Amino acid sequence: MFHNLLQFWKGKGFLNQVLADFQIMLDDTEKMYRAVCRALFFREDQPGLSEKVYSIDQQVNRLEREIRKRVVEHLSVQPSGDVATCLLLMSVVKDAERLGDYAKNLLEVDKLLQKPLEQRHHYLRVFQQLEGSVAKLFTQTKKAFIESDEKIAAETWNVERTILKRCEEIIEGVAQSTDLTANEAACFVLIARYFKRITAHLANIATSVILPLSDLDYFDERRRGE
Repeated sequence: MFHNLLQFWKGKGFLNQVLADFQIMLDDTEKMYRAVCRALFFREDQPGLSEKVYSIDQQVNRLEREIRKRVVEHLSVQPSGDVATCLLLMSVVKDAERLGDYAKNLLEVDKLLQKPLEQRHHYLRVFQQLEGSVAKLFTQTKKAFIESDEKIAAETWNVERTILKRCEEIIEGVAQSTDLTANEAACFVLIARYFKRITAHLANIATSVILPLSDLDYFDERRRGE
């Protein structure tokens, strides 16, 4: 599927622009994610962080609309061709847009926390480790998609599984804890849930390199069922 996609792009200016814009979306959402995590988990002072994050998110949303517009225009001119490729692009561009939304959600948690994470050293260490794992997954995802690297794309399944398992352990631990405040418990569960969603959307983008269109977004569910 993805090799066909690369052939489809070759020599087609507007789709080359789609690919370039999509890479910008991934770069921008990674910037949002890293900036928010530096504030939330490492207490880095970043004046104007909220304004910066929301400004980048607006650009991401604009690029999503531009990509969708180009795809629809292409299909209106050639309605019988390239449908699968265009559907793939529609799918992954939505995943990229959602990455920005979850980065904003993490920023909201930073504002909700009544006490800094330093007072809960165990959770701070765990979240810092997870933050690094998800940051590496951003890099892997971009390389897998932009370079059509099937090996890296396949590796993201194991990375995703490891991160999701750790997040589920955190949620279970919070649910069983007796020494967390209501504010801490709610915020820690939200962080774990947002990490899970960011990871899932990154994996969707990366594995689009090696999956048939019908399995995008649902392949991991099918594997668990089997």
